[in-house]
Amino acid sequence: MARTGHPRLRRVAVALLLLAPAAGLLWVPLYAGADPRLAGTPFFYWYQLAWVPGCGLCLLAAYALTERHR
Repeated sequence: MARTGHPRLRRVAVALLLLAPAAGLLWVPLYAGADPRLAGTPFFYWYQLAWVPGCGLCLLAAYALTERHR
C-alpha cells in the first residue's frame, strides 16, 4: 500500500498529537477547580484521569502516522 499525504503535514500532525497531552496537563488554571463534579469527584481529579486513555490514543495515532510500511 502506498503512503499518501505530504511528509511535512504528517510530521506536524505527529508533533501536535505528542504535544496535546503535555499542554492539556501543564495548563493548570484550566482545571484547577472543583466544579463541575462528575459522580461527586471534583473536576481537578477526573480531568487528569481522563488524560490517561487520551494520552494513549494520542500516542497510538502518532505511532500509526510514523510507522513505516515493511
